[in-house]
Amino acid sequence: MSMVLEAGGAAPAEPGELLSVDPRFRIVAVGGFAIVVISLDSFGALGVALAVALATLIQARLPLARTVQQVATVDTFMVFVIISMPFTIPGTPLLNVMGLTASWEGLWEALRITLKANAVVLAMLTLVGTIGPVELGHALARLKVPHAFVHLLLFTIRYIEVLHAEYGRLRIAMRTRCFVAGTNVHTLKTFGYLIGMLLIRALERSERIMAAMRCRGFNGTFPLIHTEQFSPRRDLGFAFGVVALCCALIGLEVSHVLSF
Repeated sequence: MSMVLEAGGAAPAEPGELLSVDPRFRIVAVGGFAIVVISLDSFGALGVALAVALATLIQARLPLARTVQQVATVDTFMVFVIISMPFTIPGTPLLNVMGLTASWEGLWEALRITLKANAVVLAMLTLVGTIGPVELGHALARLKVPHAFVHLLLFTIRYIEVLHAEYGRLRIAMRTRCFVAGTNVHTLKTFGYLIGMLLIRALERSERIMAAMRCRGFNGTFPLIHTEQFSPRRDLGFAFGVVALCCALIGLEVSHVLSF
């Protein structure tokens, strides 16, 4: 999810028609697609899901370099899954390393998880990652997501950079006092003071922000200024397409199960 927030609003200069779909439909579509993909086991269905996710990425015309970098972050973690999982799932022996036996079943399961993760991440980067942060929060509010979650999301997006800048100022202050990190008690104490001071400043800033919001008449809800332009032809067509895709994936999975 952090990658999606980081990529929020990163739509291309000439977005494809897919990115003009109502954000509410795109959020629900990603949720439904992710649930279906996670429940799949057959490589045929997972391959189709990944191919569709790649097709949506191409149609959306996202910046290739940045998208590859974000997907590579997930795949870096998947490398450790592929390496470790064959040794943790019993089954038909594949190889033996230092007394540990890897199984074919573990390798196939690791590949399934990798395909699922890539398909879901590509769909999220394409359909949700291209929604602006504020627009994303307003779309979630219109989907009746609890206000507390929406407020937390919007405040996190707004003030994460502010807190990062505060952290940077504290680190500069530490360097001006000739602090050099090492493996000793002094270093642990210093970083403990750093974290504590950052939390105190964050708390003080939150109190000032809350007081300023109350002075401006904040009543616990944000006005939804973003008005989505619902298009029956475009948005309902997109919804029917996603439903048809999910049904096709489920059909492939059922046919795979019945074939055994």
